[in-house]
Amino acid sequence: MARHDAAELAIRLGRQAEAVCRHYLSSGHRAGRYWVVGDVRNTKGRSMFVRLVGPETGKGAAGKFTDAATGEHGDLLDVIRETLGLVDFKDVAEEARRFLSLPYPEPQERPRNAHIHPAASGSPEASRRLFAMSQPISGTLAETYFRNRGITALHGTASLRFHPRCYYRPDGHSPTETWPAIVAAVTDLAGRQTGAHRTWLAPDGMDKAPVETPRRAMGDLLGHAVRFGIAGEVLAAGEGIETVLSPRMVLPHMPMLAALSAAHLAAILFPTSLRRLYVLRDRDPAGDGARDSLIARAESLGIEAIELSPKRGDFNEDLREAGADALWAVLKDQLGPEDVARFVEG
Repeated sequence: MARHDAAELAIRLGRQAEAVCRHYLSSGHRAGRYWVVGDVRNTKGRSMFVRLVGPETGKGAAGKFTDAATGEHGDLLDVIRETLGLVDFKDVAEEARRFLSLPYPEPQERPRNAHIHPAASGSPEASRRLFAMSQPISGTLAETYFRNRGITALHGTASLRFHPRCYYRPDGHSPTETWPAIVAAVTDLAGRQTGAHRTWLAPDGMDKAPVETPRRAMGDLLGHAVRFGIAGEVLAAGEGIETVLSPRMVLPHMPMLAALSAAHLAAILFPTSLRRLYVLRDRDPAGDGARDSLIARAESLGIEAIELSPKRGDFNEDLREAGADALWAVLKDQLGPEDVARFVEG
């Protein structure tokens, strides 16, 4: 990889420095403008400091670290290399791109006489083609899957489609398989599709497919999301699609989005009209970290941020195990009273 490509990846990682640290340096914690951890290999301790805030390049750049005990220093690409034990920079760059949900670089040379270029695998263009090839979920195995998870209110879900034979490749050395899949469109604030998320399903639609990674994203995800409704002054944001569709059972008119992971939830972009943000929490360390980071970002911009906590691990677990009435009992006391009238009865 050319040096400028490595520098660009380091800058992109630096823009999301806290999310990177929460993911790869999970033994540490935030302390003011720094992430504090034992060392670059994610040992518990307090001798290594990663800058979370700073310019994109140069002295004091966001993502730069120094270990006071050993004198080691570097950037977030070095963190990825050391925490995962990677040797080749190609593998480090691939992991960084995976975390940032970036498409792989286009080949530098194209056939001279090629007039139609296929979309690069994993590119935003490829994600748009996949979504266009899919069908509405009504009457499909996608609907079966959601209903089996207690989600029967599927209004306003045009961002979800179904593909009966979606390609799945376990790894680079295995043959391609086909499974039915839910295909979700990831869009930016202007509604332009930048990526897609696939959930492969079992042949009867009653559960996810019995494969190692039944959920995968493609395209450009960072800052973007799967959206349900158009956000105005109020928005609810969570990680998974099922986690977000579950509160919609009792808050049918509230605009919501699914960021698809804790790291991406922490990095969502806010519409300029937003005045109040509800953060749909998942009860796990990654979920808590995303919640804290997102709430801090929102409040720094003058947006009121309110955490909504499930009784169990996540809101879909609440819905499946206790039903919609019990879910509403959990949510109603956490909402602003004006939003109860506006989004439940309105």
